[in-house]
Amino acid sequence: MSLPIHSWQHEDVLSSAEEAEVEETLKRIQTHKGVIGTIVVNAEGIPIRTTLDNSTTVQYAGLLHQLTMKARSTVRDIDPQNDLTFLRIRSKKHEIMVAPDKEYLLIVIQNPSE
Repeated sequence: MSLPIHSWQHEDVLSSAEEAEVEETLKRIQTHKGVIGTIVVNAEGIPIRTTLDNSTTVQYAGLLHQLTMKARSTVRDIDPQNDLTFLRIRSKKHEIMVAPDKEYLLIVIQNPSE
């Protein structure tokens, strides 16, 4: 199942080559079995790309941005030379994977039983 990738209005500026690379990566991730949706969130926690509906996107983006920042802070409190590179959460219904970068978070939600 291929879902459309929605772009939100944002101030982040990517070159056309970077934009194409991001779009291709999101499309590739979305084709994996069990993937429900993907969200790209900027440093302020604002979703800038999504394959989910608006209300779901806003909920996941806000909560996972907060959780990721807390996890990153905790990792650095334990060892100031360390940093969070990946966050994986598995519940009864879903598995949520967050790949933080300096300026963005990539969030992937999947059904682990598929």
